[in-house]
Amino acid sequence: MTTHTGNQGRTPGPLDNFKPLLIDVALPLGSYYLFKSAFGMGTVAALGWSSVVPAARTLWGLVRERRTNALAALILVVNVVSLTLSFVSGDPRLMLAKDGAVSSTVALGILVSVRLGRPMMTAGMKPFLVKGDADKEAAWQRLVTGSAAGSAAFRAKERLFSVVWGLVLLAECAARVVGAYTLPVDTMVWLGSVMLVGAMVTGFVVGGGLAVEPMERMLKAEAEAEAEARAARGERPALAVAA
Repeated sequence: MTTHTGNQGRTPGPLDNFKPLLIDVALPLGSYYLFKSAFGMGTVAALGWSSVVPAARTLWGLVRERRTNALAALILVVNVVSLTLSFVSGDPRLMLAKDGAVSSTVALGILVSVRLGRPMMTAGMKPFLVKGDADKEAAWQRLVTGSAAGSAAFRAKERLFSVVWGLVLLAECAARVVGAYTLPVDTMVWLGSVMLVGAMVTGFVVGGGLAVEPMERMLKAEAEAEAEARAARGERPALAVAA
């Protein structure tokens, strides 16, 4: 009979799956607005200080783990691009168009991550599919590592989700640049934000329909199949603890 001690067999909590997003995305972005709004720092200083965590995380991944922390590296690149563009001034249309460079940087980072076999948007999608459930977490690992029957289809949908977001953000960038040079400046001041919100809604809706919903069905089916297989073998659930 199997026993579990310490953290082994522990049901993952919501924060376990959200940690990459919290540390690599929310913390740098939150600290930027904190430094700029609460402490009154300028844009350059706020961007610089908010880059400390992603820079450290990226360096740690390269030196200690021999791999690139994709989310941290992307946020670092976005901050560097923003720092560079913060020195651009003068033409108001150029000032509006430069915001598209951030979207394109994120988009290209996402698409490159798919090409490298490590879809970046997975970190944001996984918590909504696994929901802290240990059986679904185990099913996810089997599907992404190729040890489950539906692994190929699951991985294809995982990549598709990131591709959708990459293309949507590239389209948002193109629309922002075109609008900056064809529409009145006053119009683009508010329309730029509408474009970004529209891109995000499109990413959620299209990505959800094409990838997330099918992945959720596959994940549920794999978890149920494994539960049935354990029952057929007369095994207790994976988290059972011996008395």
